[in-house]
Amino acid sequence: MTRIAYICTDPGVPVFGCKGSSIHVQEVIRALICGGSSVTLFARRFGGVAPADLESVQCVALPRPTAQDAAARERQLFEVNNVLPERLNTEPAFDMVYERHALWSHAAMDWAQARGIPALLEVNAPLIEEQAEHRVLHDRIGAEACARRAYNMADHIIAVSTGVTTWLANFGVDDAKMHFIPNGVDTRRFAPTEPVDRDELMIGFVGTLKPWHGLSVLVEATRIAKEADVPVRLLIVGNGPERAALRDQLEAAGLGPVSELTGAVDPAAIPALIARMDVALAPYPNLPNFYFSPLKIMEYMAAGRAIVASRIGDIDGLITDEVDGLLCTAGDAQAFADAVIRLHYNRDLQAGLGFAARDKAVRDLSWDCVVKRILDLTMERAPC
Repeated sequence: MTRIAYICTDPGVPVFGCKGSSIHVQEVIRALICGGSSVTLFARRFGGVAPADLESVQCVALPRPTAQDAAARERQLFEVNNVLPERLNTEPAFDMVYERHALWSHAAMDWAQARGIPALLEVNAPLIEEQAEHRVLHDRIGAEACARRAYNMADHIIAVSTGVTTWLANFGVDDAKMHFIPNGVDTRRFAPTEPVDRDELMIGFVGTLKPWHGLSVLVEATRIAKEADVPVRLLIVGNGPERAALRDQLEAAGLGPVSELTGAVDPAAIPALIARMDVALAPYPNLPNFYFSPLKIMEYMAAGRAIVASRIGDIDGLITDEVDGLLCTAGDAQAFADAVIRLHYNRDLQAGLGFAARDKAVRDLSWDCVVKRILDLTMERAPC
């Protein structure tokens, strides 16, 4: 049995929580275990109890930062590089180290290299740019030096999108180390269901309520469809900082009575909620340097929903327009509304798109397939 140390030092990722990043951690670990590996999870933040099927995972807690001052907090985050090797050394020998990349963390890659075992680094976003733009980055030079060290020490770097691959290349990462492996979906959990026979059209969205998810486009497209006499209902699954503003937008658009906001929900509840949707939306705005590999779209696909999504980044390719979903110009609420209206009046198209999406998910997008591609990398270590 392969013993794997899974490392997540990011305090913004509650590994057993409800965020997309949390679900990502859980699904990778789940697929590793299903493939016959033993996983020990090292994390700063757990965010709750493990799901029932992950209760056997051994968990090792890492210290969380307590400082409020940006400079002091960054120093505390960097201290994990002293703590993590000590925690790793107390465990039985590992055959591989797999790390979800976090700012200020390089020790896991150092530790693996020193022992001659495969060191895999998963990069989900240009974290330095995110921190500088959306939060506070006090010591950018230090953050870049730490990231460069982690990239240099890794045997293989897994980029979840072409946007991340481009950012890594611009950062100077060796092309020979980089592997574009997009996210996946548990096709067993997200099984298709029979369509509900009803006159109303349930439009759905899953995701954290943040500006870059196109919530205003979602509201406006639904309003236009309603004004075109489509009997719409709107199901919004998730929570986030835009929740209050979103409620105000829905009320102003006259959609309050036909809208349901679930708030944060346990990941185990997501499949049943997606099953209530007739049409599932991913209305991303026209973002520069789009680098997402959206879990929501893959979950919609596995659930056999008719999808309407923005033609942006890797979504254009993940979805084949008019085959397993409909693609619209990013940020174009009228185009999204037109697609929703079309699907309401053409239930055969709605069902056909959902069937094709499910077929693609099972064939190409399962987490089992993703993790197999990752583990295959360890058969040959890349030179540092």
